[in-house]
Amino acid sequence: QLQLVESGGGLVQPGESLRLSCAASNSEFNFNYYAIGWFRQAPGKEREGISCVSLSDGRTHYDDSVQGRFTISIDNAKNTVSLQMNSLKPEDTAVYYCAAKFFLITDLPAMCSMDSVGYEYWGQGTQVSVSS
Repeated sequence: QLQLVESGGGLVQPGESLRLSCAASNSEFNFNYYAIGWFRQAPGKEREGISCVSLSDGRTHYDDSVQGRFTISIDNAKNTVSLQMNSLKPEDTAVYYCAAKFFLITDLPAMCSMDSVGYEYWGQGTQVSVSS
């Protein structure tokens, strides 16, 4: 069973930065067979995908709302995917989740998706609040 643990949330002012991390805790986790997506859910709103990365080849994808401000990156040695969030805005306030989607080796390389369908494993979420 793959477990994901997010960290790095907090309260910041507009324009400031935060770095979220998503650590895979299963020692048998084969990084190359997964895509990692970052999702967020604001109060009263549906969950939305904001970024993802295919761990097999490092290709990334961003939602327009975070393009140019957020950067997703991989640390293979630590089985961790991070989300660097710069120039934060009040509308970025939400609970942020990372999730993992498994691919069969015959499907690799595979582009990640920011649609939550197919993401089997989810972290517990971390709160990001942006307010002056």
